[in-house]
Amino acid sequence: MSKAIGWAVAIVIGFVAGMMIGGGAAPAEPAPAAPAASGFAAVSGEVGGQDLFGPYDVVEDWPKGVETLPGHEKWTSGAAQGIFAENPNRVYLLARGELPHFPDPPNAKLTSVGPSLQFPIGGVPWRSATQTALPGNGGTGGDPATGFEAWQGKGPNRRELGVDARWEHCLVVVDGQGNIIEEWTQWDNMFKRPHAVYISPYDAEKRVWIVDDHTHAIYIFSNDGKQHLQTIGTPNMPGADATHFNRPTFIAWAPDASFYVSDGYNGTRVAKFDKDGKFMFDFGMPGDPGKEPRPGYMNNVHGVAVDIKTGSVFVNDRDNHLIQVFDPMGKYLREWKINVEPSSLHFIQIGDDGHAVVFDRNTHKLVKYDLDGKLIYSWGTIGDFPGTIWGVHGMATDQEGNLYLAEVDSGRFQKHVPRPGAHPATLVGKPIYSAWK
Repeated sequence: MSKAIGWAVAIVIGFVAGMMIGGGAAPAEPAPAAPAASGFAAVSGEVGGQDLFGPYDVVEDWPKGVETLPGHEKWTSGAAQGIFAENPNRVYLLARGELPHFPDPPNAKLTSVGPSLQFPIGGVPWRSATQTALPGNGGTGGDPATGFEAWQGKGPNRRELGVDARWEHCLVVVDGQGNIIEEWTQWDNMFKRPHAVYISPYDAEKRVWIVDDHTHAIYIFSNDGKQHLQTIGTPNMPGADATHFNRPTFIAWAPDASFYVSDGYNGTRVAKFDKDGKFMFDFGMPGDPGKEPRPGYMNNVHGVAVDIKTGSVFVNDRDNHLIQVFDPMGKYLREWKINVEPSSLHFIQIGDDGHAVVFDRNTHKLVKYDLDGKLIYSWGTIGDFPGTIWGVHGMATDQEGNLYLAEVDSGRFQKHVPRPGAHPATLVGKPIYSAWK
C-alpha cells in the first residue's frame, strides 16, 4: 500500500512541476514495473510447470508386474491394497490377487455401449480394479462371509474364477528397479482381503505384518516369508473384544513397540496391544454415519497414526469426514473436519517431519496437514498415464525419501523420487526408524 501511495504522490508532483516549468503538460513518466507474481510451488521458479506430481518425478515402468513372470503374461495385479519399503532395495507389494492383463486404452478398440456412448474414454482410467478384483463386499458393512458370491454375481454377467480374476500373488517383494525378487504365494490361501502391509519400526527382527479385513485378523511372518509366526485376532470370526476384530484396516506403533489397530470397516473402535500382541484396551463407539457430532463416536475407522512426540493418536473417522485425536489412553482431545465435500480419506500417516499425510479418494489428492489440520500442500490428478493417482490406498517412504503408492482403484503400484530443488515442506516425511535401519 505504501509503495502505491508513493508512486501516486510522485506522479502528482511530477505533473505539477511540469506544468509550472514548461507551462503545459508534463512529459509522460514511465509506468512503474509490475510487482513480480507471487505464489507457492513445489519447485520454486519452474517455468511452465503445473506441479502435476507435486515435489516428485514418477519412475516409469516400475515395478515389473506379475505379467513379467513366466506363464503370467495374461495376468496383472488386482486391486493394489498396500505397500511398504523396508529399504530402497526391498519393497513389499500387497494386492488382491490378479486381474486379466489387457492392452492399454490407446490400443483398445472403441466399443459402443449405448446411444452416444463409447468405451474406453481417452485420458481417464478404464477399469476399476477394486470393483473387479476378488472379493466382493469390500465397503462399509460388507459381509466377508459372502464376499466371493458378491464378486461372482448372478445372471449372464456372472464372473468366473480363473477367467475374470485369480487369487495368486497377493504379496511379492521387489528390488529398487522393480524386479520381483520374492513371491510369497505360499500364503495366498491364508488371505481373503489383505488390506495393509508393515514392518514395525521397533522390531529388530523386521517381521512382516499383514492386516486382512475379511478374515478379521493380523498375520505376522518372518522377514523372508518362510514362517508364519503369529496371528492376532480370531480368523473368520468377527467381534470387538480382546481376541476379535471386525474388519480391521491399519496399524500404528508407539515408541515402546505397543501398537494401535483401527477396527475397522464394520467395527467402530481403535484397539491397543502391547509389543507382544496382548490386548490392553480399546476406545470408540458406534456413530451415526455421515453426521456424527459426538466425540469418540466413529464409523468406518479407516486409518490410525501416532505422534511420537506427544503420544497422541490420530484416527481417520472416514464416514464422518473427521480426524479425531486422542491421548495415548484413548481420551478424546480434539478433532478436525475435512472441509471438502464429498471427501473419503483412505488413511492417515505421520512421518519423521511431524506432519500428517492423507489421501482423499474423492478429490484424488495426496494432502499434507500439520497436526492441527492446517493445510500445508496437496497434489494429484486422475488420468491414464504414469504419475497420476487413482485410489491411493497404501503409502510408504524409504530412507532416501522416495515415495511409494498402492492404488486400489487403478490396480497399480508406483514409485516417485523427489525432484531436484523440491521444497522440503511439500515432501512426505520419511519413516521413523528405531530398531533397524
